Amino acid sequence: MLKKKNNNALRGPQGLSRRSLVAYLFLIPSLIGLAIFRVLPIIYTFIGSLFNVDYGRGGTTFVGFENYLDVLKDPIFWNSVKTTLIFNVVVNPLQITIALILAVLLNGTARTTRFVRTLFLLPLGVSVTIASTIWNILLNPNEGLVNSFLKFLGIPSQPFLTSPSQALWCIVLIASWCGISYWMMFLLAGLQDIPSEYYEAAKIDGATNWQTFWHVTLPLLKRTLTFVIVADTIANFLLFAPIYVITRGGPQWSTNLLMYETYSNAFVFSDYPRALTLTSLLLVMVFAIVLLEIRALQKEESL
Repeated sequence: MLKKKNNNALRGPQGLSRRSLVAYLFLIPSLIGLAIFRVLPIIYTFIGSLFNVDYGRGGTTFVGFENYLDVLKDPIFWNSVKTTLIFNVVVNPLQITIALILAVLLNGTARTTRFVRTLFLLPLGVSVTIASTIWNILLNPNEGLVNSFLKFLGIPSQPFLTSPSQALWCIVLIASWCGISYWMMFLLAGLQDIPSEYYEAAKIDGATNWQTFWHVTLPLLKRTLTFVIVADTIANFLLFAPIYVITRGGPQWSTNLLMYETYSNAFVFSDYPRALTLTSLLLVMVFAIVLLEIRALQKEESL
């Protein structure tokens, strides 16, 4: 009876223990920061998209969903959506697949493995802006190192970033070079967290390397892989630096991703209501795709 009373004495409002209350108190500063820097801007973006700016009178006018209807009728918007979806359909599986392969190959403790792992992690020390500048020089159609190498092999020079048919694939290359090492780091951490006993048991059962990877590694790496897939999707939908530094959406709108289209409307054309509308649509698109990914991965895990 005394023990029961002591337990109740340690509980606060709504049956929460003092330890839980202390934990929630420590979370309050982070929650306040999240609300100020994440939630409030999203609310402001949606509310701002419902107004138009009257530049003549210097005020704003409530127009409801008129901005959304105007954007949805614009072929430039739909071209940006198509380009963004194509880019993500290609770059996301490419980055994650290569990152996973490299993480599996480099998951060891040998000196050679650690040295090669360090080489692959070097891109993490270069910002996306600097990496974009370097790749812009390498892929220069006239004096770039890549074309010089192609000439050495007897292959004609390629236009690369100046070609509407090649520019987007060059952006895929640049984004992959920047992202693969980053996501490999998370997957490598997930692999090293898997207890070695599982692999020893698989080896005793006579499982091949492929069977061990498919039935041991992948299931135990599911949570890390889910995080990487979701985070990679968000990062690539919001990709901006390579487009801004190199192509500015060109040539012929072939690299005009939705994020850059939003930037152009806000800071080039000063059409802030349209930019806020595009931002709201981009957020909805990313949220819907991420939700589908999480549900699909959870459903697969339950099976």
